[in-house]
Amino acid sequence: MSRAGWGRVYWEHWCGAAAGGAFAGSGGTPRGTLGTCRDGGGAHGGAGTGLGGGEAAARGWQRSGPGVGRDSPGRAVPLASAVASGPAGGGEGVSAGPSGRLRHSQSSSSWHSAARTSCAAHSAASSRPSAPSALHGACQPADMAAGRHRGLPVPGGRACAAGGAVMADSAEEGLYSRQLYVLGAGARRVSGAAVLVSGLRGTGAQVATALVLAGTGRVVLHDRGEASVADRAQQFLLRESDIGQNRAEASRRALAELNPRVAVVAYTGELSEAFLTSFQQSPFTAQAHVVVLTESPLEEQIRIGNFCHAQGIYFIVADAKGLAGQLFCDFGEHFIVNDPAEGEPVCAAVKHISKGNPGIVTCVGMEGSRGHLFSDGDLVTFSGVEGMTELNDQEPVPVRVMGEPPGNPGAGSPAPAKGTGESLSCPFPPSQLPPPCPGLPSPLCPQADAERVLELAWSLAMQPGALDEDVVRAFASVSAGDLCPVAAVVGAVAAQEALKAITGKFLPLDQWLYFDALECLTVEGVTQLTEEDCVPRGSRYDGQIAVFGAAFQELLGRQKYLVGAGAIGCELLKNFAMMGLAAGPEGDLTVTDMDTVALSNLHRQLLYRSADIAKPKSVVAAAAVRRMNPDVRVTARQDQVGPATEMLYGDDFFRHLDGVASALDTLEARAYLESCCSRSLTPLLDAGTEGPRGNVLAMVPHLTKLLAPAAAPEDVTFPLCTLRYFPHTIQHTLQWARDEFEGLFQLPAEHVNRFMVDPAFPEQLPTGKAVEVLEQVRRILQERPRDWQDCVRWACRHWQSCYHDAIIQLLHTFPPEHVSTVPGVPFWTWDKTCPHPLVFDPDNDTHLEYIMAAAHLFAQSHKIPPCSDRASVQTVLRTVVLPPFVPQEGFQMHLAEEQEEVPADGERLEELTRDLEQQRQELIRGEEAQVPLMEPIHFEKDNDIHIDFITAASNLRAESYSIPAASRLMSKRITGRIVPAIITTTAAVAGLACLELYKLVWGCRDLSCYRNSNFSLSDLLAATLHSHLQYCGREWSCWDRLEMRAVSADGEEMTVQNILDWMTHGLTVTVLLHGFTVLYDSGENEGIRALMRKQR
Repeated sequence: MSRAGWGRVYWEHWCGAAAGGAFAGSGGTPRGTLGTCRDGGGAHGGAGTGLGGGEAAARGWQRSGPGVGRDSPGRAVPLASAVASGPAGGGEGVSAGPSGRLRHSQSSSSWHSAARTSCAAHSAASSRPSAPSALHGACQPADMAAGRHRGLPVPGGRACAAGGAVMADSAEEGLYSRQLYVLGAGARRVSGAAVLVSGLRGTGAQVATALVLAGTGRVVLHDRGEASVADRAQQFLLRESDIGQNRAEASRRALAELNPRVAVVAYTGELSEAFLTSFQQSPFTAQAHVVVLTESPLEEQIRIGNFCHAQGIYFIVADAKGLAGQLFCDFGEHFIVNDPAEGEPVCAAVKHISKGNPGIVTCVGMEGSRGHLFSDGDLVTFSGVEGMTELNDQEPVPVRVMGEPPGNPGAGSPAPAKGTGESLSCPFPPSQLPPPCPGLPSPLCPQADAERVLELAWSLAMQPGALDEDVVRAFASVSAGDLCPVAAVVGAVAAQEALKAITGKFLPLDQWLYFDALECLTVEGVTQLTEEDCVPRGSRYDGQIAVFGAAFQELLGRQKYLVGAGAIGCELLKNFAMMGLAAGPEGDLTVTDMDTVALSNLHRQLLYRSADIAKPKSVVAAAAVRRMNPDVRVTARQDQVGPATEMLYGDDFFRHLDGVASALDTLEARAYLESCCSRSLTPLLDAGTEGPRGNVLAMVPHLTKLLAPAAAPEDVTFPLCTLRYFPHTIQHTLQWARDEFEGLFQLPAEHVNRFMVDPAFPEQLPTGKAVEVLEQVRRILQERPRDWQDCVRWACRHWQSCYHDAIIQLLHTFPPEHVSTVPGVPFWTWDKTCPHPLVFDPDNDTHLEYIMAAAHLFAQSHKIPPCSDRASVQTVLRTVVLPPFVPQEGFQMHLAEEQEEVPADGERLEELTRDLEQQRQELIRGEEAQVPLMEPIHFEKDNDIHIDFITAASNLRAESYSIPAASRLMSKRITGRIVPAIITTTAAVAGLACLELYKLVWGCRDLSCYRNSNFSLSDLLAATLHSHLQYCGREWSCWDRLEMRAVSADGEEMTVQNILDWMTHGLTVTVLLHGFTVLYDSGENEGIRALMRKQR
């Protein structure tokens, strides 16, 4: 659609006021921004490429309703809470519409919180009543359409902070910051919500744990049963000492210490209407109350569901039996989704608006995007438009994409182009719904029981011939089993639905969700099981033995695995402990992680507590695993797996492993681990999350391809001239503030300390650079403060230099009326916003926040105790006299993209060296000399003072250039490059990974059994059936290798010639490489090339 970022949007509706005076008064080209939230474009299904390249098949995630992704012809429904899994070709997205009535909340401030040049996103949602919660009844088709944000956060804050989270209590920001980026502004409602979780076995424990970690205000646990040995196959909150005690009481003790901010209450009475009434929402508060039933009989589900529907209580049912699970949601007839999708509004900068009605808007994509990304039907608002100011802050209007201009983007009639709206939805026809798993085994339960289940299923069938009897028998065969991975998946999704009800973020399910992993029953070892293999043994693993047999449990105990201890690693370790992985005499579970526990880990990493902060993650995680299952043989290490530790984690180490479960957060680390596994022929489970999205891929030797390399995220860099003089997005000002931090508090201290130790170190630098460094050292030594008041005065002078003097100098060099090198074209236009100087005011909150943070950091770098008394700082500031600034004539500003070089000046270098050497000697002889003299401060995204400085510095510069300010939380996310995360996604990913681990432990060689699992519309990496190449009469794949001894029997090392001689028996060697190093190249040897062609 775009070329060089250009495109056109046809604006189909003009307000009367704008159509007249707006154009008449437009003396120049309008500038501004517009943005949108898609209306009906919908989130598309996560079409993840599967493992086999054949027919698409989903894992078994299904939902109620006519078709997938559409509610009526021609209108797409956003596919929220979608899950896709595919063993072959691609997974299907499964839509989940709302239960209850949806409409845009006009009072929601989250849509309109940006200033001046922002653009709003608006959800157009029609409403429809929910089906009553009679679970045995049919669900009504959804009749709705809702908007969806599309794309990444828009540079410059031009988009409304619709997805930007604002936490009411900033003290909790450090704990929940990653979650806030997922839940948005609705996160503030979590701490005021109350949730009842009934049934505290595996699924209920996962729901309650996720809600407690997420910071839900009050979680009530209900269970009238006593904990048993069998519960410990999936109930990770129980200890051996809890056997025989009430499950709710035992679970309450564990959950209460998990998050002290949450009130966890146990209730063991009857779920009467009088008790449930306490969860009825008050009409005077926005607090949400949710009831979640697990392990509940159908009659109770119907009774409580009807009551909750009548009383306006959000209602969820979650169940897991064997390899299958289900969810049901009823959020009533008046439920409102305030923010239906992930991300922030699409935004683009306006280049030109035609003088017509309707008008044509020519716009360009913001930095980092390719084109404007708008589609037909989008609702857009304008803001920051100059020349047609009547367009600003109007109601949203629909647009139609006109396509790419044929020549000059500002002239000519655009040719019609296909809209891209349809490409955003993925309505899969019924023929693409997941086929039943082939070859399902005969049931392990008594034949009479299975036939009775089949008879009941036929009695409930809505359509003749629509029932797959093999699937019903397979479900019956394992329905008595309890599997921790299935409980983890179903419980995590149920907890996410509860958070949707609380926050109004994301579309809820519509209204059913069914999940199964019955493909696990097609593994060869499972098909040979008998009823005797699966009878209970009186073990904690009886629920797992009921599905996979006792011999498989022994095989699990002998496994040797490597795993990390991050967010996904914690969930994997919890599942491993419940499954009994490495719990036998020959088992070994190696946990390695070089990080320590941080505050921000606690809301999604359940193995850690506040008392564990600053302790090694691997050590704490290993101890937690032993508490969950003392039989697991776990070893904790604190080493990073990488080239530097190959002596510890070499090929021999990986060859002795049965598998590796990875969840690495960098592409480099992931690629390295993959290479280790491929060399040693070790299976690899790769998992990852980003906000509500996640995926799991299995890399199986000689069966799948190596994991396809992910496209590295673009490391966005900005031209120096843009950062220095012409910022026009909030990303520019944040990067400028980040550079300021390093240039003020890190590099100068490092240079001073190095000079004090080695005054000759500048000789190692080019002359120009040496002069620059020594000038900096001299300035720092001259500015050395004596006390805290000096630090405050320095911060005030630096504020004046950055936000007043520098702007006046820029405007003196390039006045507002300045004309560019192109005659008649203003210099200050479009991407060059004319700034204005700021006037310091000690009573201005942003000014004072900058002074407090800058003075604190300056004092810290000079080892002076800081002060946090704002009143005393204001007193000092009022005594500071700032001299008037006189602009320099002939001041040179380098507008080139590359950094200018400092001219070499040998005499200046000698003079600086002499002066500084004298100052150095005086400091060494003085009583106040310290070694090192200064403290370099390295930026840390979780340090409050660091973020305070970045936020204030960036927003002050943004104010000067009329750029909308960013919140502290948004500034932290952008500057720290923080990946959004939430416990529900993490738990679901770990559960899906453990389902794949079952197949690896069985040694499954059937590609159709493995799943590439994607959920929440994630479309990440591809894993496909490996391809073969023909050479020398045999097939070769990426898993084949030729192995030889590098040292001969007499102890002599092999030479390159020895290797060539050994390989030439049947092969012709043209090039021999070691990594990227060429050891041998046959060059232009035509004889060898001819022989090679003949062999092929």
